Amino acid sequence: MKILVIRFSSIGDIVLTTPVIRCLSNQLENAEIHILVKPSFAPVIQNNPHISKIWFWEDGVLKKLKKEGFDYIVDLHNNLRSFRVKMALNTPGSSFYKLNVGKYLLVRFRINRLPKIHVVDRYFDAVKDLGVKNDGGGIDFYPTLADEAITDLLPSYFLQNYTAIVCGALQGTKSIPEGKLRDFCAGIQGNLLFIGGTKERELGESLQGFFAERSMSMCGKTTIGESAILLKNARAVLTPDTGMMHIASAFNKPIAVIWGNTVPDFGMGPYLPKPDAAFFNSEVGDLHCRPCSKIGFSQCPKKHFNCMNLQNTERVGRWINQLPS
Repeated sequence: MKILVIRFSSIGDIVLTTPVIRCLSNQLENAEIHILVKPSFAPVIQNNPHISKIWFWEDGVLKKLKKEGFDYIVDLHNNLRSFRVKMALNTPGSSFYKLNVGKYLLVRFRINRLPKIHVVDRYFDAVKDLGVKNDGGGIDFYPTLADEAITDLLPSYFLQNYTAIVCGALQGTKSIPEGKLRDFCAGIQGNLLFIGGTKERELGESLQGFFAERSMSMCGKTTIGESAILLKNARAVLTPDTGMMHIASAFNKPIAVIWGNTVPDFGMGPYLPKPDAAFFNSEVGDLHCRPCSKIGFSQCPKKHFNCMNLQNTERVGRWINQLPS
């Protein structure tokens, strides 16, 4: 059976599809799983053994997909772009229900009608007609052997003895401000390793200068796969609502999530179904303006950014410090 899975969005969203992909591959006899994504997200899934072929959303792809003769389409994005694909291929399939009305009610009127269920578990509703069920195995991420070499750049005393601090996020209102990051780090015992992209390079260097004797910045110096290895080897991870949060969950790491304008009620927190999993949600409660968006903004619409600036850093530090070394 040849199946096309569609998911166009962010790194985190692509990572969250991996349980469905694994179960499709393992539970359907002779299954051939293809996935359609944007080219920039290839590094997230290029080593996944459950995927037969990766297709990129680019000019001419629809003509190529038509020639493949897919038996079924699993649409985990459910937008106009994925609708175009389904119409062009004219193939049986199913779609993920996005709960946009419920999210709108929560953002606009603070009326919470969202189900208490993670988005991964809701993804499985889109494959139930195929008889595919969640195996409880959690998130998948497959670094390469070359990615493993990134640990050679770390001092020997850092290995297995650091907290990974994820700097930055795609949206400004999900990002932890530098001053608040300093406060979080000051309350965390042991070594600190800063992880981020090229736009966080200056931030990482500034933080490293502030915690010089026990920190190191890898911001802007690693690929996604290399960053995944650094998360895998950490004793704990502190992160905003980002794709790195979901990659950390693939390794069942203890995760402290610092929530800004988004909320766990959207169903997009760490997916940690294993019984020994540990995570801590840090939120500023009783803010009338939160959540202000289901995704985020470049800056706080109210200008005060209290969802981050009023975070209780001491409580987060205590939770991380009590974790086993």
